[in-house]
Amino acid sequence: MNIEQDKSNQQVTAVISHYVRPGRESGYEEWLQDISQVARQFEGHNGVTILKPQPGTRPEYVIILRFNSYKNLCRWMRSRERKECIDRAKPLIEKPENVQILTGLEALVSLPNNASPPPPKYKTAFVTWIGVFVCASTLGYLLGPYLVALPYLLRQAIMTGVVVVLLAYVVMPRLTRLFYKWLHSS
Repeated sequence: MNIEQDKSNQQVTAVISHYVRPGRESGYEEWLQDISQVARQFEGHNGVTILKPQPGTRPEYVIILRFNSYKNLCRWMRSRERKECIDRAKPLIEKPENVQILTGLEALVSLPNNASPPPPKYKTAFVTWIGVFVCASTLGYLLGPYLVALPYLLRQAIMTGVVVVLLAYVVMPRLTRLFYKWLHSS
């Protein structure tokens, strides 16, 4: 099976970074809103997250774009609409964009702007397991007694929702930094 077929039926994430020319940040942010609106119209669009630069740092914006399949992401990335948007951004950015395509769990353990390939799946699975175990165990202990009166499915929905949010925004970024050398060693 080739890699494109393997990627075709799973969620895929594109991590795109742009270095914005000094003084062009407000124009770039308007452009970001425009291109985000256009991307939402494409089949399979599953959301976008924009990481803005910290004050006093080099103006690098990171766009995390999710689609339901590799095929739909490619359709967007190669579209005439996206090309027109990128052409409009050229005066706002210092150099061409950097694009990384991530599929599956490696999207949780890969850092933006990492030029190395995603880690092996067994390493990704192990680090993800650690994160899920820590979150589920801790939340089960802390929240379990308060949720016991709720119906089972509602209790599970609340617990898994909190686990996913914690994994995505708190736990996995820290575990990724902690295990970075091991994840990306050959």
